[in-house]
Amino acid sequence: MTNGEHAITGTGTDVGMDVDWDAAAADFDDEPDHGLRDPEVRQAWASRMRSWLPERVSDVLDLGCGTGSLSLIAAEQGHRVTGVDRSPAMVDLARAKLAGRDAAFLVGDAAAPPVGEERFDAVLVRHVLWALPDPGRVLRHWRGLLRPGGRFVLVEGVWGTTAPTVGIPADRLTALLAPLTGDVRVERLSEDARLWGKDVGDERYAAVAVVR
Repeated sequence: MTNGEHAITGTGTDVGMDVDWDAAAADFDDEPDHGLRDPEVRQAWASRMRSWLPERVSDVLDLGCGTGSLSLIAAEQGHRVTGVDRSPAMVDLARAKLAGRDAAFLVGDAAAPPVGEERFDAVLVRHVLWALPDPGRVLRHWRGLLRPGGRFVLVEGVWGTTAPTVGIPADRLTALLAPLTGDVRVERLSEDARLWGKDVGDERYAAVAVVR
């Protein structure tokens, strides 16, 4: 799980940047929207997750899971979680955070997660897709990891309000999802300061789409 605004300065995770994610893991959760330690921030994410993920108990694949904060919310809501991150230190923290829950964490590439023939009801990805070299190809691969009727839950954005910015605009992601899914529901998240622990002025959103 990454924070795009920090990726601009080199502190995201599971992206193709020259960053030592194992070294970054120790204080990664200090950011309000990483560790979700503040009750108001945590509740804001929990509320959104409840509306994005399936109502029934489901298998959720959290790609670029970081320290497992969103994985924990999914598990608390009754889902079975598999998390993948390329940083062993992040994965160790995620395993500790979800100890005793129905969750497993793997070290691997979010673009091609090492899950074998396993299939899932939801692919959850936060602030990772924008940084991958070929988002369209990656989405097609992730589509193959979903069961019939499964869904994408993609939290993305464009970070920065003046050039140069980084990220993936909602209209571009919607176009990439169109051949793979039915209708794409886009929720704008910039206006909800509770999610970020502060006011933000750039583009942040979630795209939720059920596959055909």
